[in-house]
Amino acid sequence: MRVSIAIREGTLASPLLLRRLGSNSHRNQTYRAFREVGRAVATLQLLKFISDPSLRRRVTAATNKVESFNNFTDWLAFCNGGVIAENDPVEQEKAVKLTSLLANCVIFHTTLDLMNIVRELQAEGWQITGEDLAAISPYLTDHIMRFGTYATTELTVRPDAFDPHLDVEFEAEEELPTAA
Repeated sequence: MRVSIAIREGTLASPLLLRRLGSNSHRNQTYRAFREVGRAVATLQLLKFISDPSLRRRVTAATNKVESFNNFTDWLAFCNGGVIAENDPVEQEKAVKLTSLLANCVIFHTTLDLMNIVRELQAEGWQITGEDLAAISPYLTDHIMRFGTYATTELTVRPDAFDPHLDVEFEAEEELPTAA
């Protein structure tokens, strides 16, 4: 109880708490108390997840998005199949950040291409809704040539200005759609 109050009031420094919990933790009463509180909180969260269908849909949708991004970065990663062979944490962090940067660049480029296609469809008279756009993934790979031929002659060509506007009505939906 004293530890809980000290944490709440901010009088217990975190290094001291970690040192206290780290020394012979399994016999430490504070460690066992926090472990039981953690188990109770985890059980409550699990019961909420089981009993609330909309929470399950939101968690599933968020998990699917994260997994899709991870699969996309795995697909993009080359050189040893994306396996980081370096034992140096700085080099490992650099590899992860560079892969994420590459993924974000490809996603941005794909999104620009998708916006152009949507504009072309609208010009042809197609009605595009927010629901239609929600079904499109930015993690497309068919148009990407990871190991293909790249023209360097286009490096001097200045691209058109980016236009972020799309004439699409977005309606706020109460529930997120579930991913298939």
